[in-house]
Amino acid sequence: MNKPSILVLCTGNSCRSHLAEGVLRSVAGEFLEVHSAGSKPAGYVHPLAIQVMKEIGIDISAHRSKHMNEFLSQPIETVITVCGNADQACPIFPGQLNRHHWGFDDPAHATGTEEEILAVFRRVRDEIRRVFTAYADGRRDQLRSL
Repeated sequence: MNKPSILVLCTGNSCRSHLAEGVLRSVAGEFLEVHSAGSKPAGYVHPLAIQVMKEIGIDISAHRSKHMNEFLSQPIETVITVCGNADQACPIFPGQLNRHHWGFDDPAHATGTEEEILAVFRRVRDEIRRVFTAYADGRRDQLRSL
């Protein structure tokens, strides 16, 4: 069985999209192929994103920041944007059937002490985890009904 491909898009592909990719792979990797990319990739994965994912047992340290154009020749079933800029810049991908926009605050713009910034990363991670776990549960239910 070919797994449907999901592409999570954000502008920089350094934080939110990697948090979402990591969560979705963790909860649905057995039946979904999950990728992330950006419309203007930052060129790195934010170290605090890696750190807060490690806290919940998900390793994204091998992820890399990618441009969405890397996926234009691949069949992408669903595109999920996690920031407004990516939602506006998002092209239509070959084979694309679904598009969702679930916006989250950008933890990379958090200010304050190190602990305050880390708290923002954790909050956004937890919000993404709730939304993407619910999405995976819905897709799992959909597969069972086929």
